[in-house]
Amino acid sequence: MSNRRVTIYRERLWPTPWLFLSTALVIPASLLVFLPINQTVGVIVAIALYLGCVGLLLLGSPAVAVTETQFVAGKARLPIAIVGTVAGFSGLDARAERGTRLDARAWLLIRGWVDPIVRVDVMDADDPTPYWIVSTRHPEAIIDAVAKAKAAATARA
Repeated sequence: MSNRRVTIYRERLWPTPWLFLSTALVIPASLLVFLPINQTVGVIVAIALYLGCVGLLLLGSPAVAVTETQFVAGKARLPIAIVGTVAGFSGLDARAERGTRLDARAWLLIRGWVDPIVRVDVMDADDPTPYWIVSTRHPEAIIDAVAKAKAAATARA
């Protein structure tokens, strides 16, 4: 059998366009500081700061994936064998899951610019984390992908 992982679902939690626009506020802020000193330096610093902010936003965008053997959220991995119920939430329900209903022991990968989430129950008695909360733009796709991964794991067993 091959050691390669077959990816069933994958998405990257890219920032929304409004975040790039709001980040552009570093341009006038840096121009206010540096233009009185030197116009050329002011423009160069403004562009460099904005590009740096954009680069950090892009580098800080985690991936969420489901393979045949793992649920992956950023750098964290959860074997499919211990993935329990997966439920999707959006709107007020997602807000409650991230807030009033949140267990302090839960593991979180939340991005403020992505409203929907999935709650992934952890079925490992030795793990103190009861569940994961993960931002996603497509909760139903993740739920379907986990079901396919579990079916594939059952078929292999």
